Formats: sequence, C-alpha cells, structure tokens
Amino acid sequence: QVQLVESGGGLVQAGGSLRLSCAASGVTFRPYVMGWFRQAPGKGREFVAGVNWSGSGTNYVDSNKGRFTISRDNAKNTVYLQMNSLKPEDTAVYYCAADYRLRPGLTPPDYGYWGQGTQVTVSS
Repeated sequence: QVQLVESGGGLVQAGGSLRLSCAASGVTFRPYVMGWFRQAPGKGREFVAGVNWSGSGTNYVDSNKGRFTISRDNAKNTVYLQMNSLKPEDTAVYYCAADYRLRPGLTPPDYGYWGQGTQVTVSS
C-alpha cells in the first residue's frame, strides 16, 4: 500500500515561512512525479506545485509569484514545499500527491496517491 504522510504545517504570521514535507512509503519504485495541492474551506482542491524525478522539471501556479519552491530528495522518498512571504489567502489544508506519470500534472485526477493533508494557517 502506498502511503504519503505530510508534515510541517502550522500557524504562522503573514510574511512568515513554512516548509512542508511529504514522505512516501510502501512502494518498491519511487513515484516519478510528486506535487502539492491545497484546499480552503468551501473551495475545490487547487494545484500548488509539482516536480518530476530529477527535480529539474517543475510546475507552479503563476499566482504564487515566486514565493513557493518545490524540491525532492529521492534517497528519502520525500518532497518539500518551501513557502515564503505567506499571505492569509494561503490558509488551507495542504495535500501531498504522487503518481508514475512522466510530467507533473495540474489537476487532482493526474495523481493516484494522496496524503491526508496538513493544515497551514496564516494570520494577519
């Protein structure tokens, strides 16, 4: 069974930073693409960032304006999301996702494996 476990969420003031981590386990072969989504109350699940196996191919939502950076450590089967200059509108549950497709997808159906989420709350 594939398992994804997120960590690193919490409460932070506007302008602060957080680094989210997602560790994958339960598989022999590491997922090729991994990504992050977020979901605020009453809203759909929104793509945040994705990365391929080498770490050289990444996708970001333009509205992040360079504030977020995705990276991965394949030796640890872990993907990270560094979030800087956080805004109250970034408040959401952040979900890690993974799949064996070759390029990061932009929608939830592009990912077959999901974590249970970690709460990020940004106060003003």
